[in-house]
Amino acid sequence: MRFLCDHMLGTLAKWLRFLGYDTVYPGPLEDNALLEQSRKEGRVLLTRDKALAARTDGGFGIVSDQLEEQLEEVRRAFGITASAALSRCSVCNAEIVRLPAEEARGQVPEHVLSHHTEFWRCPDCRRVYWKGSHYEALQRQISAW
Repeated sequence: MRFLCDHMLGTLAKWLRFLGYDTVYPGPLEDNALLEQSRKEGRVLLTRDKALAARTDGGFGIVSDQLEEQLEEVRRAFGITASAALSRCSVCNAEIVRLPAEEARGQVPEHVLSHHTEFWRCPDCRRVYWKGSHYEALQRQISAW
């Protein structure tokens, strides 16, 4: 399942990425550009704009303005799960890859290196991830959903 979130759904886009879904968030675009990108890339367009959702096959109108409710709407409509959680970069959407600990040196704070041995990096934006307190908080939130 691949998604495209319109400019009103940036937080939802980020959380769909946390859940492991290929989710594009292009920012503000004209409706026709969103429709074209959705069609061209085979993505489900998620939008809070009812008229826009009605103009596309496979588009989906999000009703709520609350993140938890938005995720529930998408879960009910598309059966999403968290089976690939935390496998994508939350910033740029690329799939993250394992990074050897020795290569993390100089890319993460020294105290992180002394407490962690597993690292991942985004091949596109080069952001480095590890299982620290932010990871644990995300895991708790994902489990709660």
